[in-house]
Amino acid sequence: MLPVDLIGSLAATLTTLSFIPQVLQVYRTRHTHDISLGMYTAFTGGVALWLVYGILLGSWPIIIANSITLGLAGSVLIMKIRFG
Repeated sequence: MLPVDLIGSLAATLTTLSFIPQVLQVYRTRHTHDISLGMYTAFTGGVALWLVYGILLGSWPIIIANSITLGLAGSVLIMKIRFG
């Protein structure tokens, strides 16, 4: 693995894992009042575009990280809409 791919993979892992506590917190408490619907809508859309970008480049670190992040952020967004 090239150093640039290693750095990208590490960055992707850390930023992706950072969403897990938020997903678990919202799932357990059903409390979404303090979560911005606009921010999560824009963020989820941005992650979807990063995923498309990664696919177009054929960059696996971008594809994998953004696929997982899209699922996590999308989960929070759906819970915000459902529980909010």
